[in-house]
Formats: sequence, structure tokens, C-alpha cells
Amino acid sequence: MAVNDTTGAAKAPRAAGSGVQSVERVFELLELVTDADGDVTLSELSNSTDLPLPTIHRLLRTLVSLGYARQLPNRRYALGPRLIRIGEGASRQFGALARPQLKQLVDALGESANMAVLDGDMVVYVAQVPSQHSMRMFTEVGRRANAHDTGVGKALLAGLDDDVVRGIVGRTGMATPTPYSLGTVDDLLADLDRIRERGYAIDDQEQEIGVRCFAMAVPGAPTPTAISVSGPVARVDDAFGQRAVPLLRDAADTIAADLDA
Repeated sequence: MAVNDTTGAAKAPRAAGSGVQSVERVFELLELVTDADGDVTLSELSNSTDLPLPTIHRLLRTLVSLGYARQLPNRRYALGPRLIRIGEGASRQFGALARPQLKQLVDALGESANMAVLDGDMVVYVAQVPSQHSMRMFTEVGRRANAHDTGVGKALLAGLDDDVVRGIVGRTGMATPTPYSLGTVDDLLADLDRIRERGYAIDDQEQEIGVRCFAMAVPGAPTPTAISVSGPVARVDDAFGQRAVPLLRDAADTIAADLDA
């Protein structure tokens, strides 16, 4: 599988500044392997970066020896298992950073608030503050879900080019868990146009009957990130949305500023 290049550039950009060059190169390779959606060859990496092939080979050997990369039987390279612990730790810290803003949303609106990131072709929930209502929306942190039928997922897809969106749903398929779910690429792209225009996404019983969600992307996040509030349709109606959207925008901006601090 070739390394995905969604920017249109022939080579991956090199890091600028006064950082340690070998560290910059290692993380450049790890990001390229991640973007490859599974595994990648030396030649594919060489075509996606201006690093010399011997340097790529040497750095990969080091990563393999430390467990941060794997060489597969077909001589392709994939991410290694030691990255799992680092990723889980980063997700916990990322979620902890956003919890104060999620709690403010719950206190102001009374419904559950979530944060999720785009991980490959799926969304992963990294934080939640639940509502105090006995009937409430609950999403387990760490849960993975399709992007096309979730509020956070559609908010994230709206930040991508249509061709990238087609590629994602082409790989994952477009499951329709409810009669309200979007089942075609054309319907999804039309909805994403509406999301781009108004600045927020709505999951209107598309993932679960009786549940409505308002979601918004966090601007400038280092990995595509969105936050949401969700609850029963009887409480989460149009009037709720009018109150929720400005609060979501304030929370997203504050999280973005905290990430940039």
C-alpha cells in the first residue's frame, strides 16, 4: 500500500527550526508509516520524503530493534507494539486537557459531552463527561466508531477534501445502523457541505434511534479532533441546538488555545 499524500505534495515537508535532526527524521518516518494505513516499503517511504534511502533503512532498523516498528515477513514495515502504550498515554492526557471544557458544557446544557479524534479511517472517543440525567447518552472512552454516522465523525470529515472522504468510506463502507443513517457517498458529501457552511455537525438519530448530537471540530488541533453534546431527542431539540452551538464554539476555541499553549 502506497503512502497516502493528501496534501498534493510529492515529498513530505521537513521540520524546520533548531530541533535535533535525527529525532525529527524518526518522527517523520513514523508519521509516514501511520499515513500508509498499515504497512509500507522502503521505496514507498523514499518516494515520500527527501531522506536518503540508507538513512531511512538505518532509522527503521533502530525503530525495529526498539519495538517501535515491525518488519513484516514480506519485508514491509509497520508500526510496532511499543507505540500502543505511548498512544494510550497521550490519549489519556489529551482527554484530561479537555475535561474542564466538557464539564462546563455539561453544567450549562445538562447533556453528555464527548471528545473524539480521527484515527485512521475511524473516530476514537478520548474523553467524556456524562450527564446527570438518569436517561443519558453514554459512550465508553476508547470506543471506535464510523465517521459517517456520528456527529464528531462528520464534523471531522467536513475538514477533509471530498476525495479523501470518498477514500475513507470506500474502505470502511457505509453501515446504516438506523433508518436515518446516511447510506450513500453523495448524501454524505451533501451533508458535509452543509456542515462546512454552518460550522457544526448534527447526528440526528443516525447512530442510535432516539439520540441527537451536535458536534464541532476543534480548530487547528494537531490531530483532527471534535467535541459534541448529545442526549435524547426529546431534550436535544432545535432550541437546545441554538444554545449549544455557541457554547461548543467557545469550548472548541479554548481547547485549541490550551493545545497551542
